[in-house]
Amino acid sequence: MSIKNYLQKYEKNRTFARLKKIIMIRKLDTEEIIRISTEEFKQAKKIPLVIVLDNVRSMHNIGSVFRTSDAYLVEKVVLCGITAQPPHAEIHKSALGAEFSVDWEYYADTNEAVEALKREGYEVWAIELAENSVMLDQFSTLNSQLSTQKIAVVMGNEVKGVQQSVIDKCKGCIELPQFGTKHSLNVSVTAGIVIWELFKKLY
Repeated sequence: MSIKNYLQKYEKNRTFARLKKIIMIRKLDTEEIIRISTEEFKQAKKIPLVIVLDNVRSMHNIGSVFRTSDAYLVEKVVLCGITAQPPHAEIHKSALGAEFSVDWEYYADTNEAVEALKREGYEVWAIELAENSVMLDQFSTLNSQLSTQKIAVVMGNEVKGVQQSVIDKCKGCIELPQFGTKHSLNVSVTAGIVIWELFKKLY
């Protein structure tokens, strides 16, 4: 077989393989995606996880947290301080209606929210870079009681992070391992990572 014929056959096989892959892996149409209604979501069993937003200023971040909380059956979102509250058009842009399915509460002071959650039996942790913090992967792997606990995690302001007075009321701080130059993630990205990691243990 000549090199020319070999290359033609090779390219033909590659084209066939690509077509086969396209046929086998077809993106679902929106109508094909199985979704539950808001009413069904309200009745569904939730994971015992509460997300606390401590003076989060970006409504895009707030909406994204609602949307991720909807995806992974988070019990509720607690909005504190300057954190905007639904209904709001800017929150809706990223929440896409999840602000109506996920329960939420508002506290003017995050410290009061943390104390209230502790009275309700939640173990409260701040997501923050701090001395003696626990890495997220170690927290979810080594904490053998995690599956039976009620957990609340506090996400801080985009610039200042979680207030020290709030950290003082928490059981400890959970840190996300990072290996680059910034050691800083967007609030909604952080929330997504934390919620997914804890969902795997709590669901």
